[in-house]
Amino acid sequence: MNQPEHQRRAYLQAMGIDVWLPRDAVETETPELVQDDTLAADGMDWSELRHCVADCRRCELATSRTNTVFGTGNQDADWMIIGEAPGAEEDRSGEPFVGRAGKMLDEMLRAIGQRRDSVFIANILKCRPPDNRDPKPSEAAECRAYLERQIALVQPKVILAAGKVAAQNLLGCNDPVGQMRGRPHELNGIPLVVTYHPAYLLRSPSQKHKSWSDLCLARRLVSDRAEAVT
Repeated sequence: MNQPEHQRRAYLQAMGIDVWLPRDAVETETPELVQDDTLAADGMDWSELRHCVADCRRCELATSRTNTVFGTGNQDADWMIIGEAPGAEEDRSGEPFVGRAGKMLDEMLRAIGQRRDSVFIANILKCRPPDNRDPKPSEAAECRAYLERQIALVQPKVILAAGKVAAQNLLGCNDPVGQMRGRPHELNGIPLVVTYHPAYLLRSPSQKHKSWSDLCLARRLVSDRAEAVT
């Protein structure tokens, strides 16, 4: 089956391939399809999206990464966990939240009756920033379409934003975690709960009780949405 021209161009754009169009084609196309790269991932299925992320060259991080870190877990999950960016171990393995922080996340999930394979886990960035620095706004912007498509495909009942960088990028603010956590937010109609990053909890175990409250809030929001559907 022949792929529609606008889908073909979107697919190439998502892989970072320049698309050249005749002038008359540009003039007759809708401006969004020609100029707006945020549409590049729209309509992609999981396989297409994973392929585009693996081949992505949209920012400078492509030159230093070992592996892209697409995300992992249940593609029909009620819970979606979003962190900030891959670290050194994630870059080597191609999996999000591994190492000590990953084990802490596993413990957090077990505490609320979830497992790593029952949720979907992703990051704001798909590539590791050098020296584990915070993502640049331009890098997060280039990855945003990929993450938004993952959210659209999963259609979770709740999003758990783990850490300041994830929460600030998702909510478009500069507030500290302490001000964002403890109450529900919303992202494109999906309840969103902010909590501390597992790596922070390893350094500050006294804050674990606050994360437990956040997890309980998220669990309650999932239950409320399930009841609303029935």
